[in-house]
Amino acid sequence: MTSTFPGGTAVSRLHVYDWDAADGLCGGSPHVHLACTEAYVVVGGRGELHTLTAAGPARTELRPGTVVWFGPGTIHRAINLDGALQVVVVMQNSGLPEAGDAVLAFPPDILADPEAYQRAAQVHTEADAHRRRDLAIEGYSALGADLAAGRTASLEHFYRQAVALRTDRLDRWETVWRSGPLAAAQQTAEQLRTLRAGRTDHLLQAALRCEQPPEAASRALGMCGRLDTYKLE
Repeated sequence: MTSTFPGGTAVSRLHVYDWDAADGLCGGSPHVHLACTEAYVVVGGRGELHTLTAAGPARTELRPGTVVWFGPGTIHRAINLDGALQVVVVMQNSGLPEAGDAVLAFPPDILADPEAYQRAAQVHTEADAHRRRDLAIEGYSALGADLAAGRTASLEHFYRQAVALRTDRLDRWETVWRSGPLAAAQQTAEQLRTLRAGRTDHLLQAALRCEQPPEAASRALGMCGRLDTYKLE
């Protein structure tokens, strides 16, 4: 039996962008996940995780050994302070982020138009990634200013727009969840039943699997940085 990655999660290595934005900070595109908790395990460099929630703006230090995680609804932006920030990302519900669980923090007029959002979100080149990042920071900065002043209406409006953009994907997300995290939990339940019966069936099928990172030149242009992605299915 080929071992599956634990818990139906996904893992990738993130090399956070070191590009200057208009506000003088280096990093990626602010965005939110609608159904996934995300975790960072910092393995190199120094940085910060900037977040927006109904509780207001926050900044969390990132240094080697830091583990930080945040649930759905946390708008986040990874900041690279020394040009060397690297993070191992563990993502709940393997496959959902690729199925559109992430929504970029674009201004409201872009979020209101699905076609405009799709055009703004597309990335083929590094120049596209710069453009996408700058547009997301524009929306993120406006949300941050409102939250710092104690105004949450714009955040609530952002959430409603984000959900409206993804409503047509919910059936697909449920399929991913059922074949990933739910299937992993059901497999554990079956293994416990087997152990209670004194059987060793699944132990006799033990196997190891290893995935190597891609070549640097083939790293994907992710929202927060260049990504080493792994095929864990």
